[in-house]
Amino acid sequence: MGTVTTLPVVDLRADPPRLRTRLREAAHEVGFFYLTGHGVPEALTTRVLDAARRLFALPQAEKDAIAMVRSPHFRGYTRLGGELTRGETDWREQIDIGPERAPIGGPGRPDYLWLQGPNQWPAALPDLPGIVAEWDAALSRVALRLLRHWAASLGSPPEVFDEAFAEAPATLIKIVRYPARAADTQGVGAHKDSGVLTLLLAEPGSPGLQVRGDDWIDVPALDGAFVVNIGELLEFATGGYLRATEHRVNLSSAAERISVPYFFNPRLDAEIPMLSLPDELATRAHRSEDPADPIYSVYGRNAWKSRLRAHPDVAAAHGHSPGRVE
Repeated sequence: MGTVTTLPVVDLRADPPRLRTRLREAAHEVGFFYLTGHGVPEALTTRVLDAARRLFALPQAEKDAIAMVRSPHFRGYTRLGGELTRGETDWREQIDIGPERAPIGGPGRPDYLWLQGPNQWPAALPDLPGIVAEWDAALSRVALRLLRHWAASLGSPPEVFDEAFAEAPATLIKIVRYPARAADTQGVGAHKDSGVLTLLLAEPGSPGLQVRGDDWIDVPALDGAFVVNIGELLEFATGGYLRATEHRVNLSSAAERISVPYFFNPRLDAEIPMLSLPDELATRAHRSEDPADPIYSVYGRNAWKSRLRAHPDVAAAHGHSPGRVE
């Protein structure tokens, strides 16, 4: 990522040629950027952050009543210290929410189909499912616009990714709180996202997010903007031209952090299409390979790998084999 010291800003309202060039450059050179002009109402953003505050203010027993370990679909609440990144403990609490659908996992079927199923909701927040549904609808529109512009900027039809997202996309929403810490603590360890792209809402003033360049770059919240990053699957689809960049949350502040990452992902069984890049772009594409951490073209396999590693207690509770990704 060279000598980049701050993230670029991309305005989704720009005219298409300028927008596509800006998106391509930001995702190739950095893999992260701020997105403005996205059209998501400020009132909805305020409601989401208010719901997050109310969620984490609940008594611990009410949050534990919807603990993820109760769900074979990896949905629900994780208390402080209950998740791992690369084997190290993350210091955050969160709720994981996906599309509300009937379970489809079972014997003789790919293990990753267990990732579809019902959510767990706190009884004290009856408005939370409706707020999350509005958030999902609004952000999926933004994410699909970005994907179409990226495809066009790389010489492919804008709709090349549409089929993979047409039915039952496996989006994931996390609502996360990182507590204030007096000394350096791993809020979430260095990692790359396993899906296609991420739209991150951070509460104004929230510190801690860092992106790896030559050194770690601080990414403060920017009012009215989402932080956008590329996932491994989009890097895979572009032969490495678009970059999935490592990032982390490092807690060393008196201020806590509230954030809501939205992971835009295709159907669990969708195989992401590989793009044929123009020659002038293909010569600049490079995808890093790690035999110990393969990237799968089928989204569900990639997601299952990540879930098993992050939540071994959930896997053990429901008989999910940590050594098998299929």
